[in-house]
Amino acid sequence: MYALPLACAGLALARTTGHEKRPSRRIRQVMPSRNATLAGILMMLLGILLFSLNDVMGKWLVATYTVGQILLLRSAAGLLAIIPFVVKQGLSRTLRPERPGLQLLRVTLGSCEVALFYWAVSYLPLADTMTLWLAAPVWAVVLAALLLGERVDAGRWLAVVAGFVGVAIALNPSSESLSLPAIIALVGSFSFAAMMIIGRQLRGTPDVTLVFWQTFGALVMGLLLLPFGWVTPSVADIGLLGLLGIVAMVAHLCVTRSLKLAEASVVVPYQYTLIVWALVFGWFVFGDWPKPAMLLGSALIIAAGLALLVLERRAGNSASENAKERVTVEQN
Repeated sequence: MYALPLACAGLALARTTGHEKRPSRRIRQVMPSRNATLAGILMMLLGILLFSLNDVMGKWLVATYTVGQILLLRSAAGLLAIIPFVVKQGLSRTLRPERPGLQLLRVTLGSCEVALFYWAVSYLPLADTMTLWLAAPVWAVVLAALLLGERVDAGRWLAVVAGFVGVAIALNPSSESLSLPAIIALVGSFSFAAMMIIGRQLRGTPDVTLVFWQTFGALVMGLLLLPFGWVTPSVADIGLLGLLGIVAMVAHLCVTRSLKLAEASVVVPYQYTLIVWALVFGWFVFGDWPKPAMLLGSALIIAAGLALLVLERRAGNSASENAKERVTVEQN
């Protein structure tokens, strides 16, 4: 998984949750038009579909090729695809990002996460892997409370517990079902959540810069893993490996554009169509159909994620109202 839909959503929500240090002296709400909102929803749906197709191609290719060469070739193609955006933005803004230490940590976590995804999906059904990855927002709440000192109210803790229960049901832990691939998927999901938390601290960094360095980090990870195996690809498969990176770039642009056209609270819930596509493509392409426990677990995880989104939005609105009151008092 390219780990971008949820990451972008996390960044967007971080901008609207009222955690700014100082309230602005002039607060103005600009509501997107109905047409813009509809366009934002369609762009999110298209982006998620492209991410799903990207995951299908990745699972198909990782059955033949090593994780290292998949990361290397797809990242090389992705870097080529993003060069025009880097040039348009300016090399200095891309090559000299803010807070380089945090940027490096984010790139490291992102590179490990995508490698773990390909490793896990080579063993697990696509829907199973995606279900565990969708638990990342749940882990993110816990990490935000522990590492950033964010206050988490009772409602959000209840949603976190529901998410944990969903993961436990989906895993159906036993000596047989709690396998190494399932553990790898959990570690990857946790890495994804940590990357989301760091992304909240880097919300001033342009999207092009974030994607460029994340893609570059995945390329370096591919080079590091390359000595562990190489299968010479056919010409057709070289095209598919390159297409992985290009499709991911287009998907990312769709999601980013969606979050600019409409409010995050409107478009982010549509990211959970990811599990629908995983079920469809997993059955149609690979002949996989999840067990009832996995379906129930995924339903709980999605419900927990949506609940967190609603509660976060409500907290953001409350913070905005408090900021308006403080501004009014200062002006009087």
